Amino acid sequence: MKMTSAILLSAALALTATPALAGSGGAGRNVAQSAAEVQIEAKALNGTLTALYGVGGFSGGNVLVSNGPDGMLIIDDKVPEMTNKLVLKLNEIGGIEKLKFVLNTHWHFDHAGGNARLGKDAIIVAHANVRKRLSTEQRLDAFNMVLPPQPKEAWPVITYEQGASIHFNGEELKLTHLAGGHTDTDSVVYFTESNVLHTGDLFFNGLFPFVDVQNGGSVTGVMENVAWIIAHYPADVTIVPGHGPVATMDDLKTFHEMLGETIGHVRDLIAAGRNAEEIKAAGVPAKWKGWAGILNEATWNAIIHASLTK
Repeated sequence: MKMTSAILLSAALALTATPALAGSGGAGRNVAQSAAEVQIEAKALNGTLTALYGVGGFSGGNVLVSNGPDGMLIIDDKVPEMTNKLVLKLNEIGGIEKLKFVLNTHWHFDHAGGNARLGKDAIIVAHANVRKRLSTEQRLDAFNMVLPPQPKEAWPVITYEQGASIHFNGEELKLTHLAGGHTDTDSVVYFTESNVLHTGDLFFNGLFPFVDVQNGGSVTGVMENVAWIIAHYPADVTIVPGHGPVATMDDLKTFHEMLGETIGHVRDLIAAGRNAEEIKAAGVPAKWKGWAGILNEATWNAIIHASLTK
């Protein structure tokens, strides 16, 4: 069935069990029942960069704002129902009229949901596959969703295949496409002077990640991409993940460890002849049980199984 953005948000809320994806650290997992209950809060990273995250329920992915003499640039723009609150927060930071660029880390509606409104005045930049997916009907069978094409205003107007640079507010932003991880559309964005990296959904800090196996993603691809990030960025980098609190490189290494151990656990179960339902019910190694949040253990095991057996 086709789903409106309001239904999409309801589905996301139903699947979410953490109140503040960028601020809770996993504590107090009460799900907000509507967008009206969700607020956007800000965490200043330096004099130019501010991270925005949801409090009180699911607001979509973490947003990173650059505000300075060249104007305003944002990375990702949450679910569509949060656009009004996002605009209000951007007005507090520096004024929505200063918004020049919107960068999408990938195509999912919880990271590009504000494109249709913000793209009327700002330039949207993303990997070429983001434009392909936003301009055509897409499916997310894991959530029983059929997503219609987005209006033209929501489509990226500047696209790239491997990477690009934007020179803005006194530093170079390096956009790098990492294929075959969370989706086939993912990019990371590195602020060279601030030493801040936005990973999009290649990193869920302290949470089992959603991996869109149906649309170009794979769990081993996520693990390989995370290993690449660890190898290519400074040890003292500040990381804004797709979901979860602002992080360090050590946090990303812990995420990589979780991926390796839980994927290995499911791989062993497959080798032992366990079927899909048995694997879902098997849980995860004890060390990682506290990571259930957006996804529970059964769903994470099911994603791993689907990816390994695709």
